[in-house]
Amino acid sequence: MDHVAPELRPVDRGVSAPDGPAAIVDGRRRPAPPAPARADRGALLSETTDPQDGAVDAAPESPGRPRTRLLLLLAAVVLLLDLGTKLLVVATIERGENIRLLGGAVYLTHARNTGAAFSFAEGFTVVFTLIAAVVAVVIVRTARRLFSTAWAVTLGLVLGGAVGNLIDRVFRDPGFLRGGVVDFVSVFAPDGEVYPIFNVADSAIVCGGVLGVVLALRGIEFDGTRASGTRAVRDRGAASD
Repeated sequence: MDHVAPELRPVDRGVSAPDGPAAIVDGRRRPAPPAPARADRGALLSETTDPQDGAVDAAPESPGRPRTRLLLLLAAVVLLLDLGTKLLVVATIERGENIRLLGGAVYLTHARNTGAAFSFAEGFTVVFTLIAAVVAVVIVRTARRLFSTAWAVTLGLVLGGAVGNLIDRVFRDPGFLRGGVVDFVSVFAPDGEVYPIFNVADSAIVCGGVLGVVLALRGIEFDGTRASGTRAVRDRGAASD
């Protein structure tokens, strides 16, 4: 039985075959639809470039979890140490008594302070009480947007110390908001002759303050990033990779 070959139409020689895949329609080669153009990386970068300083506005990175727990935990530890040592001093050491330790490098005594840390500005008890309350509230509110571990440690020390001394001012004699803070550490000499008598809360406040100054000078912000100028340089370098 004879087989008849199907009729094939000639390909139009006037049309050159395109590069890439093509389809045969009615015997003619048809070019495939053009692929969608890829976005030009340079154009995308130019669209996200700040016209003023040329810094690339990179997508914000996920800052991770807030360091609220670390802040509150450290504040609680400082507060418990402060309250515990004060209760121990009040129960075991009479006022004016000095206990010599470490060959005279440290003396334990029992003193009451109505001023700020290290007996500064005595007589302004109410003012410092209100300041301590405001500081505590501000730190707690700031904790929600705190992503820097270093700042969490800083504010945790300050918060624990501020609340520790605030409790003394509220509940101790001579009265509400005017109570005397219990101080008991005197270094190099008794009765604060060389250095003012202090307590655990005072030490935490001072250490937190010094650490905060260092972080501020280094340009470290609460979210863990550096100042805007340094961040722009970092983002520009990441965009060029």
